Amino acid sequence: MVKPIPKLKLHGFNNLTKSLSFNIYDVCYTQTAAQRQEYIEYIDEEYNAERLTNILTEVSHIIGANVLNIAHQDYEPQGASVTMLISEEPVAAQELSNTEAPGPLPDSVVAHLDKSHITVHTYPESHPDNGISTFRADIDVATCGRISPLKALNFLIHSFESDIVIMDYRVRGFTRDVRGKKHYIDHKIDSIQNYIARDTKERYQMIDVNVFQENIFHTKMMLKEPELGTYLFGVEAADFKPAEARQIQKRLQREIREIFYGRNIR
Repeated sequence: MVKPIPKLKLHGFNNLTKSLSFNIYDVCYTQTAAQRQEYIEYIDEEYNAERLTNILTEVSHIIGANVLNIAHQDYEPQGASVTMLISEEPVAAQELSNTEAPGPLPDSVVAHLDKSHITVHTYPESHPDNGISTFRADIDVATCGRISPLKALNFLIHSFESDIVIMDYRVRGFTRDVRGKKHYIDHKIDSIQNYIARDTKERYQMIDVNVFQENIFHTKMMLKEPELGTYLFGVEAADFKPAEARQIQKRLQREIREIFYGRNIR
């Protein structure tokens, strides 16, 4: 395990801003207009503003924050948004850790942060021509101070259990030590993957694109072995002839690869 950077003796408050952008995609095959509508209604119910508020509240507990204010909204015809303003919670210094290790599923992790926020927005959509429906959720966690929002990563991954996860982590600004030296990051990080639990790594294919000199880290995850039955809505895999099932599987895999690589495949 990588040794953590020794605790800095700062002049004043830790002004570093650490932001995690966590994007998930869920893909489904809906054969008819009725199935598509049923899928959208299911997503709207499963990921409505109330449940998303509960997820973000748990994230705030994991990183040790106090929730100051919550704004949430369900939209017509579909979608939801939640925004939380959070602040620091007094904790013992020895309990703080930014070491490269997986964070908990909702276990008790504390933090020291100030003037920060958490947001989530959802985007259900479908296309009638190819029978594919998708759901996307964008979550942003920004913290100021010692703790990193990466500690909430495993809880978020397990909360959504998605086909594709795309994560961006960036540390911005600088803080000064007592000698006046600027520090542009206060913890060791080689990859976001080092904060992800082993069971997740075994289930997903992952790639990194990191810009170390700019403190920018990017990781993509795509489910390795999707099963057709988990992508069907309102119908069973056994309802299709083998050739038709293979065609649907191929269509779903293409959709997932296109989203993962960020380009259309011809």
